[in-house]
Amino acid sequence: MRTFLLFGLAGLLAQLVDGTLGMAFGVTATTTLLAVGTAPAAASAAVHLAEVGTSLASGLSHWRFKNIDWRTVGILAVPGAIGAVLGAYVLTSLSTENAAVWITTILLLLGLYVLIRFSFLKLGRLITGKRPGVKFLTPLGLVAGFVDATGGGGWGPVATTTLLSSGRLEPRKVVGSVDTSEFIVALAASIGFLFTLSQQDNLDYTVVLGLMIGGVIAAPPAAWLVRHLPPRLLGALAGGLIVFTNARALLGEFEATDRVFTVTYIAIVALWAAGVLAAIRSLREERRHDTAASEEQFALPVAEEHNV
Repeated sequence: MRTFLLFGLAGLLAQLVDGTLGMAFGVTATTTLLAVGTAPAAASAAVHLAEVGTSLASGLSHWRFKNIDWRTVGILAVPGAIGAVLGAYVLTSLSTENAAVWITTILLLLGLYVLIRFSFLKLGRLITGKRPGVKFLTPLGLVAGFVDATGGGGWGPVATTTLLSSGRLEPRKVVGSVDTSEFIVALAASIGFLFTLSQQDNLDYTVVLGLMIGGVIAAPPAAWLVRHLPPRLLGALAGGLIVFTNARALLGEFEATDRVFTVTYIAIVALWAAGVLAAIRSLREERRHDTAASEEQFALPVAEEHNV
């Protein structure tokens, strides 16, 4: 019962972050499992089994709050599932350590771009109005699904990061669409792991159930939160999370000293805080501008009535 409650809490917290920012459930949950000694393949399999339930609940919640672009989901999910099956096979048979530094570096750079884009650029340049197409989403889904299965998490960081940085979809619909398509990806990865896991890699279904139920409970409030967070603030928060998570992983790969970790964390937190403050200032300016424009539009009909 204690294990169930602890991982239920872990699933709840992970889903609050994932459902709001479109990433981090797999990364958080897998990290927790590895910390308690679970084998990498078994950890990834357990997390993906739990994500079948959490992503379904998250998708339904995002649908309820109209956070989904169904065309994006339809195109992204199928190649994502294919990539996840391939990733499950690779993780259970090969080492992925050589690719870790490269993938983490790319994610770190994309995270920096997202943070800068949504914190410091003008609103008119945030969203291009051109929706993502097949040529863009197909390779993205394939790569994101593969990274997700081999790393025990990564669907959100790869797919959400890339879609946010492209500016082709508003942030809340990026989060909702990525979370909804994750159901197909998690289901495909789970099937792949069940066929490829060896007899030694025993799954703890108490852990799976705890993560799943905690995540399901957190899905509706997370979907409501992403509906009401302004795009600038959501993008700034997501960008900072991407940078922080991947910087930590990259420093770990290079076995950096505690001093290097501390200096890097201070720099990232300072940049993240500056970005969030800049986003808040921009939001206030934009709201004042919108209020002034609305008052001007209201005043015009009144003035015309007086002239008549």
